Amino acid sequence: MCTVTFIPSGGKIYITSNRDEKHWRSNALSPAVYPFTSGNLLFPKDGDAGGTWIAAHENGNAIVFLNGGFIRHTPQPPYRKSRGLILLDLLNTPNPVMAFTSGSLHQIEPFTAVIWSSGQLFECRWDGQQKHTAGLSVTQPHIWSSATLYDEAVVEKRKNWFKKWLQQSRKAAQPSPDDILHFHQFTGDGDTHNDLRMNRNGQVFTVSVTLLALTDEMTQMHYLDLKNNTAFTQNLIVEKSMAGQ
Repeated sequence: MCTVTFIPSGGKIYITSNRDEKHWRSNALSPAVYPFTSGNLLFPKDGDAGGTWIAAHENGNAIVFLNGGFIRHTPQPPYRKSRGLILLDLLNTPNPVMAFTSGSLHQIEPFTAVIWSSGQLFECRWDGQQKHTAGLSVTQPHIWSSATLYDEAVVEKRKNWFKKWLQQSRKAAQPSPDDILHFHQFTGDGDTHNDLRMNRNGQVFTVSVTLLALTDEMTQMHYLDLKNNTAFTQNLIVEKSMAGQ
């Protein structure tokens, strides 16, 4: 839930997330399709609370979460519900952005939600007191870094890495899934505390990279388990009768 990119390329939308977690957290389950009241959802399941940090709906919508709103906050548990379960609540609706703006987030820890809904891109932030929603360009790439792990200087440095990588990628060809996964694993300046694949003395480190490739017909999820050095791919057909809901 800590580094996210949005990249339109080759007629597809790619949303990719690096999950940085504490060493004591349980391993996540590989991506699978789960039935919900609104339809099928595809996501890797958190081994502790049963939620997730990235998911896609068979109606074509998708959400990825990052920890924190705008600034690093001091956790104030107990919280009413995990953020990973809030993500599933939002996606299990026809309109996740409307669900965000209308639902109660009382006693929920701050988060940033990147939402792809009905062909539009939204950034929805909960700072613990207020909700903030912004529409973003779907033709331009974007990158986010978690406010709980990265200060403003590091966030800007990562944006510059992203900009340079995009310039290099477009000189050759549009970025492919393999290109994007490589960027998420190997970009940095040798500072393991702040590289995209980070490791802070074995206490907090990048445990996985998940890429969503979205089209009007199908969503494909590529999942790299970096703790166990395994890879997994799962498809979800977009139901035309649900698309745009």
